[in-house]
Amino acid sequence: MKLSYPAIFDPWDDGAGYTVTMPDLPGLVTEGDDMADAIYMAMDAAAGWILSGLEDGETAPKASKISDIKADKGCIVSMVAVDIDSYAEQFGQTSVRKNVTIPTWQETYIKKQRLSLSALAQEKIDEIVQKEAAAK
Repeated sequence: MKLSYPAIFDPWDDGAGYTVTMPDLPGLVTEGDDMADAIYMAMDAAAGWILSGLEDGETAPKASKISDIKADKGCIVSMVAVDIDSYAEQFGQTSVRKNVTIPTWQETYIKKQRLSLSALAQEKIDEIVQKEAAAK
């Protein structure tokens, strides 16, 4: 699902970067060190805001017309594209079903201990991701 929303880019007092808000996404505020960074951060923040709602069973908010957006003097109003599917592939919390093959002794142990293979796999993957992140 690809969407677009109007965003307000408010330049910093020092002229270096921008604070970004999106009137259709209440509470969304992000910023970037320059216009390119501000646009990227707005796309990322909007995708996260919308995906969170979708995962909670809500629908994506309807976008306002850019001509209906009122901004303070000096601010820039522009549309920002949001690719929800791409963002969800990377950061979504929706579970997917996967078939795995394990040795019989592991299955016996898991059953005996009343463990969840899914939970064990998720914990191990989280552990690997955290180690990789810490190494960067």
